[in-house]
Amino acid sequence: MSWRIAVALLLGAASIATAQPKEEAEIALIGATIHPVSGPARQGTVLLRGGKIRAIGKFEVAAGTKTIDLTGRHLYPGLIDADTVLGLTEIGSVKGSQDTREVGQINPNLRAERAINPDSELFPVARTGGVLFAHVVARSGWISGTSALIYTAGKTYEDMTVRAPLLLHVRWPRMRIERRGKTSDQITKATAAREAVLKGIAAAFREARAYASARVLDSSTRPRDPKWEAMLPVVAPSRRGRRVRVAVHAQTQAQIEAALDWGRRERLKLVIVGGADAWRVATQLHDQDVPVILSPVQRLPRRAHESVETAYRVAARLQIAKVRFAFSTGGSGFEAANARNLRLHAAQAVGYDLPPEAALRALTLGAAEILGLGDRLGSVEVGKEATLIATDRPLLEDTAQISHAWIRGRAVSLDTRQLKLYERFRKRDRK
Repeated sequence: MSWRIAVALLLGAASIATAQPKEEAEIALIGATIHPVSGPARQGTVLLRGGKIRAIGKFEVAAGTKTIDLTGRHLYPGLIDADTVLGLTEIGSVKGSQDTREVGQINPNLRAERAINPDSELFPVARTGGVLFAHVVARSGWISGTSALIYTAGKTYEDMTVRAPLLLHVRWPRMRIERRGKTSDQITKATAAREAVLKGIAAAFREARAYASARVLDSSTRPRDPKWEAMLPVVAPSRRGRRVRVAVHAQTQAQIEAALDWGRRERLKLVIVGGADAWRVATQLHDQDVPVILSPVQRLPRRAHESVETAYRVAARLQIAKVRFAFSTGGSGFEAANARNLRLHAAQAVGYDLPPEAALRALTLGAAEILGLGDRLGSVEVGKEATLIATDRPLLEDTAQISHAWIRGRAVSLDTRQLKLYERFRKRDRK
């Protein structure tokens, strides 16, 4: 054996050795008030290893275990913004930083996670509010593709994606035709436009089912159409049931009622996104077990005659009706820049009769269950992901600050561009 071959073999062995994944060290979070969400709060230690929670309780920590003292702090699961365009938008006035829309009306094959910008400055800002998960989806067309649940930290979209595709999104047209001040011709055109959307959505699902049937009969030679391939998990039954549910974006009572009727006819499992009037149809939502991802709580009422408190009380009314719901900051770029305020939307609802424990659940485990991931995240339980936040006081207090954050057991930075600029100019020479 020549010396060159020997050196090559040694280098190869060394590279293989360094490529082997190392067993992650255990981390013990001690002294915090633990809010598991799935049960009552208690004092104790949380042991993390391999990105998961391995133990919870009062026990001696093994020698050599890294410990983080959280005495006086509160420990929660990471918050989930259940409807946002985080990662798809950056600067509202710069078109090149906007990737929330696509041409065409029927785009079920759009994959939101593929457009994520991991370097977005909005992610660190969201983390300062405890938002470690974001449910993202494009905003255009009648059928705007599938959404993804992502972490708010990571180097690539693959690294950030928790699960995708998650939901297929349908945008329901406005059902009410505004007649005041309109000519008969304008009313006719508006009605025709609404009917065109409804017929287009129905035709898309009909075409997708026909495509699924053709695939079953001749799956080997039939050309694949990416558009209808994307809808197979929705319309094609399987032994495990439908993997992808349908999220219908609807705000008004008329929209929600029409969407529920359509979902029943199409035999679809729905999620309502927006739901400003969801409290008006709470009985139907409960009877059909349709959860609601609420639009921002801190907003004006939709109608001039409604009380300013209307939006603040929606969550409490759904809670009384036993309708499952989650909070979101909504789907605009402005709201994505303010995703850090998600917990304050929940706190606003608490100020208008929503029990604090219900608000906390809707921010975490309730949102995870609606998105089909309740068995994996959303609560501080043994075996679940170690994606956690620590606060200096109870989360729903206005002045609470996020002091620590972990995603899959790894600490993530809470620094932001704004904080760095603040420190830079705070220390500037004042002469």
